[in-house]
Amino acid sequence: MTQSINIYKPKISSIFSSSYLKVTNRGKFYKILLFILGLPVHIVTVLTFYFGKGQNQYGNAYKSCEEQLVSKGLLGSWRKQFLEQENTKATFFHETLTAEQLNKKADLLVQEKLQKEIERQVAAQGLEKYTYQSYFKQLLNSRNFLLISVIPGVLMYVLLLLYSNPFVQFIFERVLQTLFVILGVATLVFTILYISPLDPARNILGIEATSEQIENFNRLYGLDQPYLAQLWQSLSGLFTFDLGTSFAGKEDIMASIANKFPVTLQIAILSLVMAVIIAIPVGILSAIRPNSFLDYTFMIVALIGLSIPSFWQGLIFILTFSLELSWFPATYNPQNWLSLVLPVVVLGTTLCASIARMTRSSMLEVINEDYIITAKAKGLNERKVISKHAIRNAMIPIITVIGLLFGGMLGGASVTEKVFNISGIGSYIVDKQFIPDIPAILGGVVYIAITISIVNLVIDITYAFFDPRIRSKMKKEG
Repeated sequence: MTQSINIYKPKISSIFSSSYLKVTNRGKFYKILLFILGLPVHIVTVLTFYFGKGQNQYGNAYKSCEEQLVSKGLLGSWRKQFLEQENTKATFFHETLTAEQLNKKADLLVQEKLQKEIERQVAAQGLEKYTYQSYFKQLLNSRNFLLISVIPGVLMYVLLLLYSNPFVQFIFERVLQTLFVILGVATLVFTILYISPLDPARNILGIEATSEQIENFNRLYGLDQPYLAQLWQSLSGLFTFDLGTSFAGKEDIMASIANKFPVTLQIAILSLVMAVIIAIPVGILSAIRPNSFLDYTFMIVALIGLSIPSFWQGLIFILTFSLELSWFPATYNPQNWLSLVLPVVVLGTTLCASIARMTRSSMLEVINEDYIITAKAKGLNERKVISKHAIRNAMIPIITVIGLLFGGMLGGASVTEKVFNISGIGSYIVDKQFIPDIPAILGGVVYIAITISIVNLVIDITYAFFDPRIRSKMKKEG
């Protein structure tokens, strides 16, 4: 048991050491970030580094090599060579240099050559250049240092652990990008609403409202504050899940979004599942039998699906399947699952058509590649070639399209929701934008953006599953 513990602990220290080197090599930003996160630790280690800088092997070896080179008189011969070199260069390019300028250039070149020669000789002795980065890296190899510094430097060590695994690093960086995207979306939406000519107080209180009533309304909801103060209040409310009450109706915005968003998300996910189940097999069959009757039929149907406006399709479905045939309810009812069928089909039709055409295009490109032709020439079954090689390699662009279309569905579901009288987040945002109800619109748009960002994160992770080239690249960068 003791032996296993002794083996395990050096592994932990080496993980931190190698991860520290990898993170600091990424650039100055990461060096500064590590320094800030581990500031209590670095304050002590910086002092010990500078006070003990002259008492290290590298420094002693550096001084010894420098003294040897100077004592041999090499600097004088180097200086003479460089003077001749600079003088010849100036003559060749017809430049006029004073003796002082030539001497200054020669001295500079001598110092550069001296430094390079010393570093070469010291490196030949197996000694690493003594910098704070190398010093701190050596400390991270010490088990005792880790035990002492783990509490004050916990944030720094968490970051090092995240960067110790390429897949965890990949996910962590995507999450950070998502946070910046959400902040950008929130700031952009708020700015557009802020500069909008629409006046919430005038729209809600009416034309006959007095100036005192408008001032009281603006003071009550903080609309009389400067831009930055309102922006900070809105952003802090988003990330603390406290958006306050809406301008119209004084409803709790967070509660309204929590009630309406799941409906839109449910319809979007069901539409996506329906589209994937239908579109991918259709696209594969069309690609396997190109220019056949089956291919033409599928692609014509897909083109029709892309061409039909969703609101018109929804009205036709209501007239046909609800009023004439009485198969499905005309409006949405949370208690009746059949009321989901028509909006799911309407919302998924365009999605299905787009995925089918993309699948066909991607599959046609892949099945004409050399490795597919070689696999067929070796006598492999066509079904195995398609299932094991072609589909897997064709999935990357298909997954990309699915992610983009899913985001478009969440943002554009308001038309379908209006047609089927669904109280979802899309229709909620549309209703609020004519006031404009800034907190309600901002909350709805940002939480849609959060969902889309999470979907894109899942898609990025899915890429690595389907494409081994992405996995190998991640490991190489890690």
